[in-house]
Amino acid sequence: MKTYARFYRSVVAVSLALCAILTTVSVLLMPPFEGGYVQHLQAVADAGASATVSALAFTLSQLPFIIGLVGVAHLARRGAPVLAGLGGALAVLGGFGHAVYGGVSTVILVMAADPANYEAHAAVLAAGEGGVQVPFLLLGLAGTVLGTILIAVGLLRAKVGPAWLPWVLIGFVLVEFVGTNFSDWATVASGVLFLLGFLTLAAVVTRSDVREWSAAADEIPAPVGAAMVRP
Repeated sequence: MKTYARFYRSVVAVSLALCAILTTVSVLLMPPFEGGYVQHLQAVADAGASATVSALAFTLSQLPFIIGLVGVAHLARRGAPVLAGLGGALAVLGGFGHAVYGGVSTVILVMAADPANYEAHAAVLAAGEGGVQVPFLLLGLAGTVLGTILIAVGLLRAKVGPAWLPWVLIGFVLVEFVGTNFSDWATVASGVLFLLGFLTLAAVVTRSDVREWSAAADEIPAPVGAAMVRP
């Protein structure tokens, strides 16, 4: 049983670290988008391989994002069952919504390689983002924001991980989804917070009691100020 438990724990830890790295790569290589859809396509074409890597990294990061946060919710479930359950479910929805948008990003790569038809491609993109894609965009945004916040509060309530970790995760959400509307530097700051938060989560999972990942986890006394909880 411990072999399986260690495997589950390792999968979650690796997923969190992989998500942190892929997301950071995606942000660093993302071409600047200004103007309308035609300018967007031109920016992707000008960026070349870096735009391709950015789009693929973003899309690929969604699976480890889902696995990682569901695992973190599992770790916090006994100390904060409602917050962990809701946060994990919302994180799954957020990752799914962003994965759909990631698929659109890969299509944009193909469109960017066809400059003769930029106007037609721009019309298709505008129709999509104003129609059928809207529910998925909202799902990705709301699921990621609310899921991350609820899991962060769950970690705080359950006393899992260092005391500052939940605030880093909440800070990432605020900077990424609010601060980026006011400053270009907010993108860099949110990337640093995300990398720090998810790599720390990976370390917390790695150091967690292997019994937390077994079927008998509920028989373990709930942690109260344990060594793994506070630095």
